[in-house]
Order: sequence, then structure tokens, then C-alpha cells
Amino acid sequence: MPHGQVKAAFSRGTAPGPAPGARILIVGGGYVGMYTALRLQRNLKAELARGEAEIVVVTPDPYMTYQPFLPEAAAGLISPRHVVVPLRRVLGGCRVLIGEAESIDHAKRTAVLSTLATEEEGTGSLELSYQELVLAPGSVSRTLPVPGLADHGIGFKTVEEAIGLRNHVIEQMDIASSTRDPAIRDAALTFVFVGGGYAGVEALAELQDMAHYATRYYHNIEPTDMKWLLVEATDRILPEVGEDMGRYTVRELRRRNIDVRLETRLDSCEDRIAQLSDGARFPTRTLVWTAGVKPHPVLAASDLPLNGRGRLKCTTHLSIDGAPHAWAAGDAAAVPDTTAKEEGAVCAPNAQHAVRQAKLLADNLAASLHGRPLAAYAHKHAGSVASLGLHKGVAHVYGRKLKGYPAWFMHRAYHLSRVPTFNRKARVLAEWTLSGLFKREVVSLGSLEHPRAEFALAAGGGRPGPGSRPAREGGAGGGDKDGGTREGGGTAEGSP
Repeated sequence: MPHGQVKAAFSRGTAPGPAPGARILIVGGGYVGMYTALRLQRNLKAELARGEAEIVVVTPDPYMTYQPFLPEAAAGLISPRHVVVPLRRVLGGCRVLIGEAESIDHAKRTAVLSTLATEEEGTGSLELSYQELVLAPGSVSRTLPVPGLADHGIGFKTVEEAIGLRNHVIEQMDIASSTRDPAIRDAALTFVFVGGGYAGVEALAELQDMAHYATRYYHNIEPTDMKWLLVEATDRILPEVGEDMGRYTVRELRRRNIDVRLETRLDSCEDRIAQLSDGARFPTRTLVWTAGVKPHPVLAASDLPLNGRGRLKCTTHLSIDGAPHAWAAGDAAAVPDTTAKEEGAVCAPNAQHAVRQAKLLADNLAASLHGRPLAAYAHKHAGSVASLGLHKGVAHVYGRKLKGYPAWFMHRAYHLSRVPTFNRKARVLAEWTLSGLFKREVVSLGSLEHPRAEFALAAGGGRPGPGSRPAREGGAGGGDKDGGTREGGGTAEGSP
């Protein structure tokens, strides 16, 4: 296509801001947001250099979290900083805004944003115009009106939650080892996980593995003193790996003295007592909620078409149906699954689809700007892998079923190949190598969550509360957190 036509395609409107050309607004910095921006940087390199285009990424965090590594980060096998990819480093050709989209008026091509600066200035939200929109805000935790959940539940969707949970588990072991009250000791050593999907099973398996190892450093705690429970409302766990591997996983967890309760719901967790639908009651100081996700609220705060589940109606080209110049993929998008036998099937909201959709979305967006034909998305589910702790796992890939060490090795090999940037691959591989040569690190740095605690105490601000003790007192921090999460990409982390 002649250069003049390309320039005309990029000149549909002039947006305010530092770049005078067409503005592409990407909402979300997860799998889809980061990979789309990364691909667009390459596809539109010449236009970005000439100022004919600008890519703006709006994200609540300055990094993308590689969620499949969260369980290993929680278990101390990977450093938290190696689980995240700094967006400003990899998206040098984009403008990164740390904030969130509150609402979108696509008819007017505007988005209302709140950023760190708007909070400091106190001037309210700002309005940003755009010519092309990519909606990839990911999902948020799906909570239920369970009494006490908001007060005592802990989420497992962000790196902060993963490290906070690790600190919290070790703190409970510290409490149990030093208390003289049997009731407090019992509650401290009872850990309840709600949700039998990837997040719940992998988090529980890795943390139980870590805590079991840590007992060798406590003179009065034995592995059998701890109670680990997995509560799942359906009759199976890890449905992505198939029924046979799901049953194997239940047997493997129960062999490790983990109480797996299927077809059971959490009815209440008030007063730190987990009340289950089967009548069982467990005093506990740790309740981890991983019972699914739901679309990000910004989708409902837009004028874009949604399906019955609140996801954006998309075409096979990853454009939003009936909304020109709007695109979506990942958790937020209901993309037709052309490889499925069922009519009207849509792609599952998992990382396997999200990464592939992001690359095609960027190619199609660039093609539309240059007047080229668009390609349709089609990917047949390849299978799933899941880790069940060190040297343990399950996998169902291309019809082949693996368990134990081979599945665990496949899990690590696959995700090492998929984690973004060579820098992260090398660092993660180095940490795995070192962890195989030396003993596992079992230390809590919960006081990092309250960096001003010791100074406030020294300055006469009063003694910090529980979970906020200065580092010299050996505090583990963590404490109880609410179940809220921020936006992120990908939910079924174990999918190839």
C-alpha cells in the first residue's frame, strides 16, 4: 500500500497529548494487554517513530504478573520479583499510565481514567480520547455473600497476595509454636482453601509442601499437627486436566493428609470459624478464597455489547461485535471457538488462549489500520498441566496423561518457555538450579508489608498491631486480608 494511504488510515482523528497521531488505548497490563502492546510496537514501529501513532497502556500495576508462578513464589521457590515483568522496560515504545479505567464511552471514543496523579491532585478523574480501543482488563475474584468472608478471606490472584499468604502461613506456625492455648494453636495450624481450580489446588499443594518442610525447624510442631482442607462445591477438582487426572489429584492430596471435601460449600467464616455445608466446623486463622473469577467491572461501565455472562461479544477477528475500532481478548472477551463441536461455544478464559489471542489481535489491529484483510482466531485446546508441590504434578496434554515427576517437569519446562523475556527465563532457571543444590528458604518477611512500623514505634506512635510488628521482633506479618483483587490476565494458569 502506498505511504499516503497508510498515513491517511492513521489520521482519522487528532488526539490531545504528546503524540499527534492515532491513539491506541489498551486497558489492562496482563497477558493480553502486555503481549498486544509488545506486538503492536513491532508492527507499527515506523508509524510510532514518525509520530503517526501512539500506544497508551492503562494498568493498575507497573508490571505484568506471570500467574502460573504464583504458587512457587508463595512457597519460596521463586523470588517475587522474577514472577513479574516490568512494563516500562519491555514496552519502551508505549506510554504506560498507572491507573484504572472507570468507564468507557466508545460512541465518543473516550475513557474516564483514575491515576495515581489524579488521586494526589484531588481533581477527579481524567478523560482520555482514543481512536482504537483494546479492552483487556482481565478478571476479578468472584466472591459470594458468605458471612465473614470480606473480613477474614485471603485472595490468591496477585503477587502481593501470594507473598502475603506465605508470610501469613509462617506466622501462624510461629504463633502455634509459642502459644500455651490449645485452641489458638489448633486454629493457627488449620488452613482452609475454598475452590478446586488451578489457583486453589496449586496454592494449597505448594504451601502444604513448604509448611511440611518447615516443621523440621520447629521443636514442637509435627506435620501431623497441621490440618489442610480443600473445599470444592462440585464433584471434581482440576476439570481442565480431565476426570481421571482429577481423581488422581484427589487421591494424591489425601495421601498427604489433606482433607479434600467435594460437593461442599463454605457457609460462613464469622469469628474465624469455617462452617461448611456438611455441618463441619473448623476454627481457623487462614481462609484462602479461590472460587472462580468474574469479568472486570469496567465492562459493565461501558456502552459495548456483553453476553449473558458479562463478557464482551467478539468476532473471530477479535474485534468487538458491532463496535468498530474496538477489540478484546482474554478473560474479558467471549471469542467464538471455531474448533469446538458445540454450536455457539466460546474460548475458555485461560492463559492458553489469552497469549495467542493477544498476538493475533495486534496483527489484526495493525492490518485494519493499513487496510489489509483480517485473520480469524482458531486454536484447539492443547491440554493442561498443574503442579502439586516439589516433584509432583499432573498433566493431560495432546491426549497423553502424566503424573508425578514427569508431569511436574513438564509443568516447569512449559512455563519456563512461556514466561516473557529472556531475562526472566534465565533468572527463574538460575533460582530453580540453586534451590536444587541448597536447602529451601523458610523465612517470613511480613514486616516488609509495614515498613514504617518500627519508626512509628520509636517516634512514640504506639505499639503496632498484630501482623505489623517491627522486624527485630520476628514478626511474620501477613495477617488477615480481604478477598479483593485487582485486574489481571489469565485465570486457568496451568494451560499450555
